Amino acid sequence: MLLVWGLGTGGTPAAAAVACPSGVESDFNGDGVRDTAIADPEATVDGVAQAGAVHVVYGGGKGTATISQAPANVPGVPETGDRYGYSLAVYDADLDGCSDLVVGAPYEDLGTVPDSGCVHVVYGSTSGLNAGSRPVKEFSQSTDKPLGGGAPETDDWVGYAVAAGKTSAGQPYLLIGSPGESLGTVEDAGAFYYVSGTAQTVTMNTQDTEVAGSVAGVAEQDDRYGATLAATPTHFAVGTPGEALGTATFAGGVGLFTHALTSGYPKPTGALAQDSEYVNGSEEVGDQFGAALAMVPYRPSGATSTTESLIAVGVPGEDLSTTVDAGAVQIFRLTASGAYTETAWVDQNAADVDQAPEAGDFFGQRLTAVNSAPNSTSTGTNTRLAVGVPGEESSEEHPEKGGVQIFPMVGAVGASDQWIEPGYGIPSAAAPSMLTGLSLGATPSLLYVGVPYGPAEGRAVYGFPWNVAAGGAPTQTFKPGADGLPAEGGAFGATVR
Repeated sequence: MLLVWGLGTGGTPAAAAVACPSGVESDFNGDGVRDTAIADPEATVDGVAQAGAVHVVYGGGKGTATISQAPANVPGVPETGDRYGYSLAVYDADLDGCSDLVVGAPYEDLGTVPDSGCVHVVYGSTSGLNAGSRPVKEFSQSTDKPLGGGAPETDDWVGYAVAAGKTSAGQPYLLIGSPGESLGTVEDAGAFYYVSGTAQTVTMNTQDTEVAGSVAGVAEQDDRYGATLAATPTHFAVGTPGEALGTATFAGGVGLFTHALTSGYPKPTGALAQDSEYVNGSEEVGDQFGAALAMVPYRPSGATSTTESLIAVGVPGEDLSTTVDAGAVQIFRLTASGAYTETAWVDQNAADVDQAPEAGDFFGQRLTAVNSAPNSTSTGTNTRLAVGVPGEESSEEHPEKGGVQIFPMVGAVGASDQWIEPGYGIPSAAAPSMLTGLSLGATPSLLYVGVPYGPAEGRAVYGFPWNVAAGGAPTQTFKPGADGLPAEGGAFGATVR
């Protein structure tokens, strides 16, 4: 059953409850079953190329729906290159028990201002997404818009990254990255917005508004603060992959925060960069430390509550000896107060790790992680990290075929790592420029790997158990043209939540 909002005829999924139940993540229609959002930011909508759309698969066989800017009850209209769905997040914005979908469109034109960007919160209900009484909430810039500030500017890219959830105090939060934000004459310095509570109080945060030393460096051209975001109920992190450290341009950095608020502003607790104390590696041109981030709750042995976090930081431009742009990942433990300790350096040279580093692998270009038992002691079994390696090639005929490597986040990284790639676990024929690993998503039970490029017959989203053996098969597949999903697409599965 295909239910298309604004793109054709359709209805709503059968209501499974009078009111939405609480406690089930990514449950848009309140039936107690997890749903899946799959973005195609390059989809053609109403004949408009790369306008973008998001396809929603309701769990339990209750149909599908497509969210785009075509219907009258969604702000804006499809425009060429909007790339609606470039970023996605899920949280319960109004605490009604139904999950709500956050959709980023960083290349949205506002009036005559190109690529200013915006974010939509599409509310769930017992009838499904955007089918209840709450209208879509648009977050965009202007004195009369929710994000405030001055007039929108060209290439602000609001919504390039989003993250959302519920704090340990039970309050909803939404993070919106705007890495193209210019501060005065400083182009692409970047910023992020913190949207707190059901009242959706908004503050704009930049490197120059934070406490000195709380982020890596100060606002500079091309820092792109807010290009990446990750969060847990206790902490969140903001990536600055363009940060220059000394003469090392695009060396990168990461700002660390807790959700404790003062006048709506979150509390900065420190910064990570490869010139920071107790951080391995050295800053180099093009490392892009922070180009990808993933965070999970962490409970050490003996603790009676979960107040800490683990953060994985991708460094895809890291050179390993003479192997240029091989890439690496660094894992840090954050205490409740935000103090950090580096716990692991992950690359394909590490002991007992499968595969070998090659120039241009860009290991760590994308990350996702899971803690499948956040209320238990964290182990290498229940805290897992997936690392995208889009530049991986297993033969000269398949350059940049890509792949995904799965690691434990606790203990030795080579103790239980697994490798999957097209033709080896991923049921798609290998081909050049598939860039597998650029799309990763996580649920407590499944790792989602999107394959939006490459041979048409292999383009899909594949769900793998987190404990899948190397080369093991997926247990769930979402494919264009199957099970009510549209057959046509531009980059189906480019983002998955």
